[in-house]
Amino acid sequence: MSAGTHFIRRTHWPLATESRYLGPHEDTSPIDVTLVMRRKGAHPQAAVWPHAAAVQRKDFDSAYGADTQEVDELRGFARQHGLQETGCNTCRRVMHLRGTPQAMQRAFGVELGRYQLLPSGDTVMGCRHPPALSGAISSSVIAVLGLDHRPVARPHFLRPMAQPGTTYTPMQVGQLYQFPNGADGTGQTIAVIELGGAFNQTDFTQYFKTLGVTKTPSVTIVSVAGGKSTTGAADAEVMLDAEVIGALAPGANIVIYFAPNTDQGFYEAISQAAHDTTHNPSVISISWGGPEDSWSASTLAAMETALQDAAALGVTITAASGDSGSGDGETDGQPHVDYPASSVYTLGCGGTRLDASGTTIASETVWNETATNEGATGGGVSMDYARPAFQQNAGVPTAPGGFVGRGVPDVAGNADPMTGYQVRVDGQDQVIGGTSAVAPLWAALVACFNQSLGAPLGDAHAALYQVNGGAFRDITEGDNGAYQAGPGWDACTGLGTPNGQAMLQALKALQPAA
Repeated sequence: MSAGTHFIRRTHWPLATESRYLGPHEDTSPIDVTLVMRRKGAHPQAAVWPHAAAVQRKDFDSAYGADTQEVDELRGFARQHGLQETGCNTCRRVMHLRGTPQAMQRAFGVELGRYQLLPSGDTVMGCRHPPALSGAISSSVIAVLGLDHRPVARPHFLRPMAQPGTTYTPMQVGQLYQFPNGADGTGQTIAVIELGGAFNQTDFTQYFKTLGVTKTPSVTIVSVAGGKSTTGAADAEVMLDAEVIGALAPGANIVIYFAPNTDQGFYEAISQAAHDTTHNPSVISISWGGPEDSWSASTLAAMETALQDAAALGVTITAASGDSGSGDGETDGQPHVDYPASSVYTLGCGGTRLDASGTTIASETVWNETATNEGATGGGVSMDYARPAFQQNAGVPTAPGGFVGRGVPDVAGNADPMTGYQVRVDGQDQVIGGTSAVAPLWAALVACFNQSLGAPLGDAHAALYQVNGGAFRDITEGDNGAYQAGPGWDACTGLGTPNGQAMLQALKALQPAA
């Protein structure tokens, strides 16, 4: 099967197994849902580097958008069930509907209830069974998002519990990884997906003054599906992402898409960023995720279409692989990988412990500080996505049960909070680590590549898996629990950490002659 094929290997509806039912949903306020529709025609191909040209955003709708006849059928369905259409975007294949809880229950065959999440104790609206569709629209709708308000992801950052012995500014890490000379991301826009939290411009400006940067990088806030930068204290995840990107690619525009932490919010944020014709991102950085088996099959299918859109449009997506080792925070003792890092359309980013001697790397090993509760890099083998062509010769092991799955991560960078990043959050200088720092680090590096190459890198997997060894520092020491590092690709740090200058030259060498 082709890369990216989704295997529905489980039928459980996560809310039913991760919560306690408290009773019927009693709030009568209208509910907004997003219907994700299938494409018309063939699926778009990812803009794999080197590529002649990616699909242009202005041309996407006519080739890969929703079928207008199926849109009309959905409108008839909405009218039949007393639902109001509040928006429709055929390019993104979404229809937004609003209705009373009673109307939603009748339309989608669900029973809405109040659920107490375990172990947090938070109460959310949800339904014990997935929405059901019948008739003509059953084949045209991939997912109904918005009836389950369960948080689907967590941010992958950690503050050190003990006093770290070594810390770095992002620029120092960039120097150690030999980010390309003369490239600062000028002309590029990096989208940052945030499922909560707050951005503080005062912190951001002060941070760059402290670093000695004369011009503060540009940050724009975009609200998605009702999400917004909250007022009050700044958020560690948001500030870490923005400050790492701003320090390593100060010439790039940073656009932060704030969305609710639900399947609806996550999907909408990625989809809107990919198709944003105002800001035109060339890179998307995602520092949030959750274990593959904590997602419903329909949500995964919808998310994959949004990531596939981005890849076809020439947008490179970086995603953190998690901070809880090979188990990804699950309690069953089995290996798990984090999604969306496990998608074949994302560049999964693992973590290392980086020790320097002056301006050179003295040692670099797999980040694993679980013995002192300081976290460990995520990584392993997908149980949902088949091994893609770019990993056929990488030595990826089979998943538990023998499934030939996609290996995670692809690449790595400094993530150990004990060798963490110096950032500023809520008026305080702090040290933060986690693979949440690695996704924006690689996003910034890709923006510098884009500037130097004169074209968007797009889907870089095939190129990175064939460039010469000098482009990566191979991490061969350490483990993340179930998986051991070794020569070449491994399920701890992927191909390794970057030598940015050598990697840029290798990517240039793959370009066909003009």
